[in-house]
Amino acid sequence: MAIKVLHHGLATTVQDLGRPGYFHLGIPLGGAMDRYAMRAANLLVGNEEGAAGLETVFLGPKLEFTEDTLVAVTGAHMPAKVDGVEQPGWTAFPVRAGQTLTFDFLKSGARIYIAVAGGIDVPLALGSRSTYPIGALGGYNGRPLQPGDELPVGVGNGSSEGRSVGEQLRRLPAAPVALRVLPGLYWDRLADEAKQSFFADEWKVAPEADRMGYRFRGGRKLSFIEREQPFGAGSDPSNIVDSCYPYGSIQVPGGTEPIILHRDAVSGGGYFMLGTVISADMDLIGQMQPHTPTRFVEVTMDEALAARTQENARLEALRTSLR
Repeated sequence: MAIKVLHHGLATTVQDLGRPGYFHLGIPLGGAMDRYAMRAANLLVGNEEGAAGLETVFLGPKLEFTEDTLVAVTGAHMPAKVDGVEQPGWTAFPVRAGQTLTFDFLKSGARIYIAVAGGIDVPLALGSRSTYPIGALGGYNGRPLQPGDELPVGVGNGSSEGRSVGEQLRRLPAAPVALRVLPGLYWDRLADEAKQSFFADEWKVAPEADRMGYRFRGGRKLSFIEREQPFGAGSDPSNIVDSCYPYGSIQVPGGTEPIILHRDAVSGGGYFMLGTVISADMDLIGQMQPHTPTRFVEVTMDEALAARTQENARLEALRTSLR
C-alpha cells in the first residue's frame, strides 16, 4: 500500500519518537514535537507507540490512499475529512482505496499527528524513521513532503475502527500557558531582579518558533552580574565558553528573548542557559501558536519529578484505555 501526496500542507514530515543516543555527535533526538499525541494516534490504529506517522503544522496535507486502511488524527484541533466528510478527532476511522484525506482550518493547537495502520514504512536511519531536515536525515528522502511523493505503508494488525481517546486524556495548552522551569545551569549569572522578572513577566511566543526552538518576546530584558568574561566566551554577558545544550534548556541571547531548545535543536554553543523546561511540559510547547501568552513557573527538582510521574501515569491510562 502507498499514500499519494496530492498537497503537502505546511512542513509535513515523517516522524516517530526520535533517535536517542546520538546527541553527543551533534544529531538531536528529533521525532514528534508532541510525543503524547503521536503515541495516541499509533495506539488508536493498532500500531506500536513508536511507529512512524506524519506531523504537520498549521495546515494539513491532502493525501490519497491506494488501499483500505485505518487512520487516526490527534494533537491540534484540525478536523480531518474523508472525501469531504468530517471525521472525529482522537478516534480511529476507516479510509477506503481511492479516497482522499483532507483537513479543515486549524481551530486550536498547532500540530496534528496522522497515524496509519502499519505505520509509514520509510527506511530506518540511525534506528529511527523521523525526519531531521537540517541534516537531510531520515523520513522521506530527508525532507518535508512534496506533491507527488508516495509513502510506503506497513501491514496493519487488523485493529477495528471506532476506538477513541476520552476527552479527559486529551491535552492542549490553555492560555496563558504555564511552563514549569527548573532553574540551574547558569542561573547564577543573572542579577536578582532579572531572576524575579523572568518568572513575573508575561511572555508571548514569537513568530520564530519551529522544531529547533521556540522564541519568546514581551518580558523585560534580563540583566547579568558583572564579571570579566572568560577567554573564549565573547564580550556579551550572555555569552559563555561553549557548553552542551540540554534538551528543553532556555537560552537568552543578549538577555532579551528566551529560546526553548526543542526536538531538532543543536547540541551545544556559546549562550548561557538559565534553566530547563521540565519534561512533562515539553509536548505542550509543540502545540503553542505564535503570540500565545506564556508564563514561566519556577519549580524544584522534587516538583519536576512529581510532574514526570504524573505524566507517566497519564500515558499509562491512555494505554489501558486502548488496550
